[in-house]
Amino acid sequence: MGKLICDSTASSPVIPWRDPTTTLSSLDSAATAAGDIVEKSTPLVPENITSWENVSGLEDQQKKHLTRLYNKGVLWKHPEDKSLSVVFKLSYGGEVEADGNCLFTAARRSMGGDVAATATARELRMRSVRRFVEDLAAADEETKGVIESAIRHMYAPDLKSGWGIHVVQEVKMLTNKQDREGLDSSINELVQIGMQRELAAESIYKERCIAVDDGPSWAKYMSISGCPDDEYDIITLRYTEEGLLTLDENRDGRAAAFGDDIAIECLATEFKREIFVVQAHGSDAMVDEENCVFFLPHRPRSEVCEPPFFLFMKGTGKQHLLTCFLAILL
Repeated sequence: MGKLICDSTASSPVIPWRDPTTTLSSLDSAATAAGDIVEKSTPLVPENITSWENVSGLEDQQKKHLTRLYNKGVLWKHPEDKSLSVVFKLSYGGEVEADGNCLFTAARRSMGGDVAATATARELRMRSVRRFVEDLAAADEETKGVIESAIRHMYAPDLKSGWGIHVVQEVKMLTNKQDREGLDSSINELVQIGMQRELAAESIYKERCIAVDDGPSWAKYMSISGCPDDEYDIITLRYTEEGLLTLDENRDGRAAAFGDDIAIECLATEFKREIFVVQAHGSDAMVDEENCVFFLPHRPRSEVCEPPFFLFMKGTGKQHLLTCFLAILL
């Protein structure tokens, strides 16, 4: 994958991250832009930059580390063409809504150009799903097994294990919107014979709904954006080691599937660009200032033809995007 180096002495020219209304059409144009900047006496700097010191919701150690990153720049080297390298100035690009569509909203804004002008977050979501379906169909059995094992780990975990790491584990189920009335009727029948409502619902949902535990069910799940046009609704069962904790039936159908690492890799493949999630952890994760920010790379399964883009996630103690705070690094 492309190599990232945080180095203030790097020889590559510093390229401020682009305005979200424009985009570099190719890596060649990125290299050309680098040459143009070298010839100018004053580097191009994005206007109206928000200092990391002024970003709400960050701890002091995170602000200091991110400010150092901005001042030094981040050197990116192309994974194949080692002669091509670019230094990015990573600055805060603003919040996006902390809902299930935050990954795709942030990616749309961060890519800029034609993508931001013509594609909605929902369209990016569907492009990611289509890319997944096509690539899974072409994968060998071993690769399919690895992918589906990761899906089960995230959305249909084995509740007999994992409690040394997790206090709460979630199980995702899908129900067709048209099946809601029939499910409610079956749940009420169990309630009428004396079963507790939540336990009755858990029993019926596990029996009748779709578990997110393989490639086809992941595609159905990740297609859900929380709008009336969705075919399925998400039902979330939360467990502690003692048993069922809560049941989110999502009756208004507004819950969207949060983008995960698989979805990010599919976006990277679709647009032939590396995507780096820049994750910041604070005192809740018991890390020091030097290690409170790190980069999570997602490389396309195809060739890299465009410069990378960066998404910022403020960690909340969980290691995936379910409870993330996403913003764009410009």
